[in-house]
Amino acid sequence: MAENQEIKPNPQPNNNNAQYSQPNTNYSNLQKPSIPSEYKPLSPWAYLGYNLLFSIPLVGFIMMIVFAFDSSNINRRNYARSFFCAMLIGLIIAIILIVILFGFAGLSYTALSTGSF
Repeated sequence: MAENQEIKPNPQPNNNNAQYSQPNTNYSNLQKPSIPSEYKPLSPWAYLGYNLLFSIPLVGFIMMIVFAFDSSNINRRNYARSFFCAMLIGLIIAIILIVILFGFAGLSYTALSTGSF
């Protein structure tokens, strides 16, 4: 740039007479999105309540089966199914551990009874 030239800022338009309107802040006419009842999400308290309900020995198992096949709320149905799968996995692991423990107990009993350590 030449030394004699001045750098001047771009001139801003003079809008002193311009009318500015305020944004519409009336939010009372806004509506929440309409979700069908079968897709409504469960609250955290509902999950806690279903955990407690499903933990009751016989009644909880019956209610879990009922909710697993119920289609009135898909989220509750999926939660009941996942709780059932988790219970089934826990039962299988418990059976495997019991078999292993009784197997070791049987081996140690036969070793003690025959006198061969």
